[in-house]
Amino acid sequence: MTLHPEVRPRPAGHTMEVRLRVNGADRTLQLAPQVSLLDALREHLGLMGTKKGCDQGACGACTVLADGERINACLTLAVQYTGREITTIEGVTDGELQRAFVRHDGFQCGYCTSGQICSAIGMLAEHAAGMPSAVTEHRHGDAELTDAELTQAEIRERMSGNLCRCGAYNGIVDAIQEVAR
Repeated sequence: MTLHPEVRPRPAGHTMEVRLRVNGADRTLQLAPQVSLLDALREHLGLMGTKKGCDQGACGACTVLADGERINACLTLAVQYTGREITTIEGVTDGELQRAFVRHDGFQCGYCTSGQICSAIGMLAEHAAGMPSAVTEHRHGDAELTDAELTQAEIRERMSGNLCRCGAYNGIVDAIQEVAR
């Protein structure tokens, strides 16, 4: 049986050029094809704000924004994001959400905070675009969905992919709700 040339196993140590746009800067890296976006950010670009929690997509500590949408960087390959805008916590320039986290004690140890903030930014954009959630799915297509105030239940559901080991959820929800107003 002959494999198609494009699906042949690559020799160990093979790298390829990966061009990423991270926090507004174009970056070119030589990476093995199996390198996750998380490892590319941390180990190859030195952006340590994005945390490696579970490395299985269950905790949300590695959440970054890809073209404004939140993703788990540990579950994606860097090569998949060629040409897309990646925003890490280091690239978040509007400090309003960070200040709200401080005011409302939305963090304790701080390990999950960068993922929480990136996720909150993406979540607020989803809500502003009228994307429904499990709390609002009955209102899909409702013109008033984009103008609806984010309730605590809505925020909790939309942020459920981000875990906090310290249990600072009340402060996180309060901070997001303040910024959403």
